[in-house]
Amino acid sequence: MSCENVDEHLIASLKGLGIQGMTVEMTALIRSGALPVGIKLPSVRKLAEELGISPTSVSIVWNTLKKSGLVESAGRNGVWVCGDDPSPRPRRFESVGNFGNKTKIDLTYSGPDPALLPPLENALAYSCKTDNLHSYQREVITKELEQAVKYDWPYTAEAFVASNGGFDGLQAVLSSLIQPGTYVAVEEPTTARVLDILDNLGIRTVPVLFDEQGPVPDSLAQAMKKKLSGFLFQPRSHSVIGVSLSEQRMDELTSLLGEIPFIIEDDGIGPVSGSKAVSFGDRFPEKVVHIRSYSKTLGPDLRLAVISTTKQNAESIQAYRNFGASWTSRILQNAAAYLLQSDKYQDHINSVRNEYTKRRKWLTDALDQRGINYLGYEGFSLWIPVPSERFALVTLAVHGFAVFHGSRFLSVESPETDYIRIATSSLKEEFIDELADAIALCFDM
Repeated sequence: MSCENVDEHLIASLKGLGIQGMTVEMTALIRSGALPVGIKLPSVRKLAEELGISPTSVSIVWNTLKKSGLVESAGRNGVWVCGDDPSPRPRRFESVGNFGNKTKIDLTYSGPDPALLPPLENALAYSCKTDNLHSYQREVITKELEQAVKYDWPYTAEAFVASNGGFDGLQAVLSSLIQPGTYVAVEEPTTARVLDILDNLGIRTVPVLFDEQGPVPDSLAQAMKKKLSGFLFQPRSHSVIGVSLSEQRMDELTSLLGEIPFIIEDDGIGPVSGSKAVSFGDRFPEKVVHIRSYSKTLGPDLRLAVISTTKQNAESIQAYRNFGASWTSRILQNAAAYLLQSDKYQDHINSVRNEYTKRRKWLTDALDQRGINYLGYEGFSLWIPVPSERFALVTLAVHGFAVFHGSRFLSVESPETDYIRIATSSLKEEFIDELADAIALCFDM
């Protein structure tokens, strides 16, 4: 079908329909093959003129189709049909290329090294003797786990809720407390799955820039012009750039945060972070929802995070969870409690934390020697500006290194600077010089 025929067919099909009707009709046209994958669609302005509606209305339809994975924007080159399955999908999370079979080391996911996680045998044996085991009684959090997490929680909270991991907890928090269609300020860059969850829930995002001390106050103030429903950020060891919120920046942000209904703190790295836990919970106890994941500390198969907030918010979060699993396994909760209260736990965490720091320093030292700029203060990854993320991905893949493209972690479609994100938690010393040399080649365009 030619572009001219596409335009005529679309205009005839969409004439007189509202936003929802146009979205349904476009979905049907794409799924039926009437608009085949790869076909270019008319511009927003042209289609709006032909239909006699505002460009904003067409943009809303295009954005909805994009979130469903049916169309893709190529910037100034227009919009294209890219798929025919409208099932909700985490587009950014699944945007992983095929790096071939020559990969020497996979540096994409910034998760914990399985070899550095604590053994679970004793913890699971202990937790299998849990009282009330196999009961259908909804237990929001076991007494043992609540007691175990309180000792280093960053503020005194009214209520705690256990969830099946950090992202499960975040989904429950956003679904129960934030209305679809409203705006939430989100750090830029941020975790890909955070952006996917927000998109899937129909929550609109406003980016907030970060520097070495945390969220930039002026950027948050700019975002607040959208009348925010919440502010979502990582308080320590940011998953992309490794920033932790400083005391000075907390003071600077306090005057702004009082005007935002919910402050959602996503502590995705948890106790293995090199920085202490921080929170606005003491300053805004009625607004703060603090989510701490234990996956990077105790292991992802324990599938555990803990949420703190007010009693009212906790009841709302639990009400949402009652549509699904309702409660997190008591076996997993008390296994985590056993580990957190173990005499060996702190020594283990200190040792593991030092090992992760050492691995990251291997690479930062090598990049410093080659004059390559990066962001990565602590945590499990480095954020490197490059002339072209596509060229960088191909160059590194050819040399056997799989890394992530920076656009995966950005809410803006056309950033002024390209980046790559390199996970450092599983680095091996024998590959450091070769990896640093390959990164240097990314600048030889």
